[in-house]
Amino acid sequence: MQYRPISFERLADELTERVTDLRETTWARVAVDGAACATDTAGLADALVDRLRVRGREVLRVSARDFLRPASLRFERGRHDPDARYDDWLDVGALRREVLDPLAPDGTGLVLPALWDTARDRALRLPRTPLPRGGVLLLDGELLLGRGLPLELTVHLWLSAPALERRLPEHAHWALPAYARYEHEVAPARSADVVVRTDRPDHPAVLVS
Repeated sequence: MQYRPISFERLADELTERVTDLRETTWARVAVDGAACATDTAGLADALVDRLRVRGREVLRVSARDFLRPASLRFERGRHDPDARYDDWLDVGALRREVLDPLAPDGTGLVLPALWDTARDRALRLPRTPLPRGGVLLLDGELLLGRGLPLELTVHLWLSAPALERRLPEHAHWALPAYARYEHEVAPARSADVVVRTDRPDHPAVLVS
C-alpha cells in the first residue's frame, strides 16, 4: 500500500471537496471511523463543518458514542469484554433508525442528534433536528464499517498494530482484541472510501488508490 503525506488542513480541504462532489445525493451521510482514544475522529469531522457551510451545505454533527446501548446491556459480560465492545456496545439499529434512514432518498430529513447519555446512563430525550435536502451528516465513531450502515462516504483513520497499542491509553488495552478482530473481519483499510494513516498524528498520510 502506498500513502501520500498530507497536512491535517489539506486533508480537511480534500475531504470537503470529496463531500461537496456528492451533490447528486439527496443527503450526504459521511462517517469518520477510528479507534476511540487513539484517533481523533471527532476532531476531523469537526474540521469539515465550517468548510462545508462556506460551500453552502447545511451540516449536522452526530457522534456514535451518543448511540451506545444502556450500561446493563453493554456490560452484561463485564466492563472489559472485547467481544462485547465489538458486537454489543453500539446500538446499530437505533443509529440507522434515528439518524441514517431519515436521510435516505425517501426520508423525512428529521434526525435525532443523540439518544443515550452514557455518563448518566439514561435517555436524552432530545427533539429531532431537521436537515434540509442537500445537507451533510457528519458521523464520527469507532467500529462503524462492516455493519451495513447506509453511508455515501466513509473515512477510516488507520493505525498499525504497534501504533495502536502505543497510542491507546493503558487502561483501554483490554479493547485491543476488538480492534484486531475489526482489522481481520472488516479490513477497514480496504473497505473505507478514504483511508488516512495516523501512526504519526502530526503527519497523516492518505492511502493512494
